[in-house]
Amino acid sequence: MTELNLQTTLNDVVTEVRKASPEILEKATVEADAAGRPAPRRTDFEKFGIAVFMKDGQMAAAGNAGVSFPIQSISKVFAVEVALEAIGEALWKRVGRDPSGDPFNSIIDLERAKGIPRNPFINAGALVVCDVLASLKGQNSPNRHVIALFERMLDGQPIELDDDVMASDRTGGDLNRSLMFMARHFDNITNPVEEVMDTYVHQCAIKLDCRGLAKAGRFLILDDPKDDDEVKLSAARRARRILSIMMLCGLYDGSGDFAYRVGLPAKSGVGGGILAIAPLHASIAVWSPALDPMGNSWLGALGLEILTSKTDWSVFGASRL
Repeated sequence: MTELNLQTTLNDVVTEVRKASPEILEKATVEADAAGRPAPRRTDFEKFGIAVFMKDGQMAAAGNAGVSFPIQSISKVFAVEVALEAIGEALWKRVGRDPSGDPFNSIIDLERAKGIPRNPFINAGALVVCDVLASLKGQNSPNRHVIALFERMLDGQPIELDDDVMASDRTGGDLNRSLMFMARHFDNITNPVEEVMDTYVHQCAIKLDCRGLAKAGRFLILDDPKDDDEVKLSAARRARRILSIMMLCGLYDGSGDFAYRVGLPAKSGVGGGILAIAPLHASIAVWSPALDPMGNSWLGALGLEILTSKTDWSVFGASRL
């Protein structure tokens, strides 16, 4: 698509999402009432942003794309990249690669699997990955490795951390600490629990807008590296591995429905963001704070579904041949 077409497409996506928002709010309200959950806030369904960073460096954005939000669990994608680059396939001796079928913070599954988390995107898996990062040597402190990757992808832009996330995760992370103690019981956490927790908190608190998140995800687009460029080949191999896990596990128990509707590997966060990748085409970020029962953005998922229907980006093939 040309730049004008891309911008027009994103403008159309925002228009369609906002048109559909009242119906989704009504659905969310009915589901909340039936489940005894608090009613969703109408104002959360009035916010939606989207940005697309193309393989050639073109950027387009629309809606509330300039609103910053804590990326939360989206940071797990970047943590896996750092860990894979550092220790390679040895990572998979400590973390699985399969969907969990249990809540993202389940300790029962961790006990059943003798301390090996099902995948790196549930909390137990992310904490084991953070344990790997905490063991890395070099110029970065343990809680700086993921931040350093973001700064590199954003061409040196300083990274802001969300104070509320920093405070709440540090003081209210008892379940995450329990997961680490269980993993440590099976010798799968090697560093002090509080040091690993601090590493995890720092990456979850990273704060970006849609433009920044889309640009940061560009390392996953895949660049068709030349056969003799081993550095780029290694990066492309890592990206393929990460994208496969995003496809299967990136939206927790909503991953299957998202794959059906959108057809792209993606990772969500409870801050309302979703990072999606159209391999060989673009890195896409959406944001809207209203979350569905699985913890994924209602309007973010809808926006990506509309976008892929317009662009025909899907890992499952084109629908308009």
